[in-house]
Amino acid sequence: MVDLDNKNALVTGASSGIGAAIARRLAKEKCNLFLTGLGETQLQDTKATCEKEGVKVYYKECNFADFTSIDELVKEIKSIGFVIDLYVLNAGISQRDRGLETDFAIDQKIMQVNYWSSVYLVKQFKDEILASKQVNMSVTTSLAGLFGFPLRTSYCASKHALFGFFESLDLEYSNIHVTFLIPGRINTPISKSALKGNGEQYSKMDPGQAKGLDVDKAAQRAVRAIRRQRHRKLIGKSELIMAYINRYIPWLYYKIANKISPT
Repeated sequence: MVDLDNKNALVTGASSGIGAAIARRLAKEKCNLFLTGLGETQLQDTKATCEKEGVKVYYKECNFADFTSIDELVKEIKSIGFVIDLYVLNAGISQRDRGLETDFAIDQKIMQVNYWSSVYLVKQFKDEILASKQVNMSVTTSLAGLFGFPLRTSYCASKHALFGFFESLDLEYSNIHVTFLIPGRINTPISKSALKGNGEQYSKMDPGQAKGLDVDKAAQRAVRAIRRQRHRKLIGKSELIMAYINRYIPWLYYKIANKISPT
């Protein structure tokens, strides 16, 4: 069991959605925070809400599609002496187009934001992590990170990659513990910022997303899993059954996957 009281957490993707909700929940657990993501105003709003819980909160906007922006974030965190006990790696962008109709540049951007940025960020704190007695990492993947799904080729690939890297990291170092958060449909605006094959924003709220699990309930389950040092935590509603169908009855998964609305 991890005691989050007076610990320090770095939360990426904290501008909105699951990241912001997890930040608010961690603040209730009396965890100090460094928030980052896109959107200065949104980060300020999350910061103000979290500070009401009496914890220290810092923030800096960061574009996770740009390694230089990540370098500036790392420099800021180190300059204020914020020693990270918990990495909440939540930054991500979704997709709404078929694989062969998606420009390769968009494939690269999705992999950069969803996968490479988290790997790069953690490696900038290599010395601090190796010197630490215990470091916890929370990696937000996706139900779509467990199997393929229509209109999500690169999104699925990026989430699969997170499992491969961070599960291996967990096994390699005895002082690192990784909790994979595996959300299904959560009521967040992620579909609005999803990318179409030509790079344009999808700019619509998916009906399935709108009917998804309340984001604060999702965050509550996420932080509970982090505290209990769970390795994997499925978060969502009835759609989570697909994880079990894919694992135990793969022929049925292939039969029904195309019948489920991808939007």
